[in-house]
Amino acid sequence: MNAAPETLRPGLRAHFDRLPAEWRTLLAAPLAGAALARLCEFLEARLAAGARIFPPQPLVALQAGGPATVRVVILGQDPYHGAGQAHGYAFSVPAGVRIPPSLRNIHQELARAAAVEGRPAGVPPPSGSLLHWVRQGVLLLNTVLTVEEGAPASHAGRGWEDFTDAVIEVLARAPGPRVFLLWGAQAQAKAARIAAARATVVEAAADAAVDGAPLDAVAAACVAPLVLLANHPSPLSARRPPRPFIGCGHFTQANDYLRTHGLAPIAWEAQPAP
Repeated sequence: MNAAPETLRPGLRAHFDRLPAEWRTLLAAPLAGAALARLCEFLEARLAAGARIFPPQPLVALQAGGPATVRVVILGQDPYHGAGQAHGYAFSVPAGVRIPPSLRNIHQELARAAAVEGRPAGVPPPSGSLLHWVRQGVLLLNTVLTVEEGAPASHAGRGWEDFTDAVIEVLARAPGPRVFLLWGAQAQAKAARIAAARATVVEAAADAAVDGAPLDAVAAACVAPLVLLANHPSPLSARRPPRPFIGCGHFTQANDYLRTHGLAPIAWEAQPAP
């Protein structure tokens, strides 16, 4: 078996083609848009210039399933920029890779939340992989999905934001309860976009009710998502005002919301790799 590539390879369009059919349908406009075409051109040019771009599979979090599988969205900034760290899931690193400082703070907040809830914090996480969250319907997404080695935010403003904004809007409009955890300034800026998308849903549901749509369907469409904001878990901002990440209580609040709406809570604590 061939080893996984260490960097993005030419042919970014193929990654979009592997998205589940539901995503490709709901994202048809941005997938065919000029912003995405410019993004692909930019990435191909940087690869041709010898840049090492991470992660090798930038859309793997979306390729795992369609919108209906997503219960919680965790939104960050851009991928880790060290070799071998980013693997397509925001804040996660492959098993065996040293846990980055931001992820150590996430683990610290998990332990703090367990203590507040009166639960044992458990043993230290065996790895930095968060795939056990993904398997439970947590979408680990960044606002920008690629980065160059050693150059944080190097792909900001190149077109990824248009695509991930569209993903966020799709999820904001999707029926059913959903949690959005927005960590960092770039992620927090999406709160207004979520609110605007929800407003269109509520307006459409009200019109449907007037036209005689079943009330249970109207009520389901109008379920408000839980949107929580905090600083990025980076050591530079995790404890700073106005919204310190440490002590934010997001993991507890997310599970309380899911339970309130009849859904199973997320088992946040690290689990052994299969």
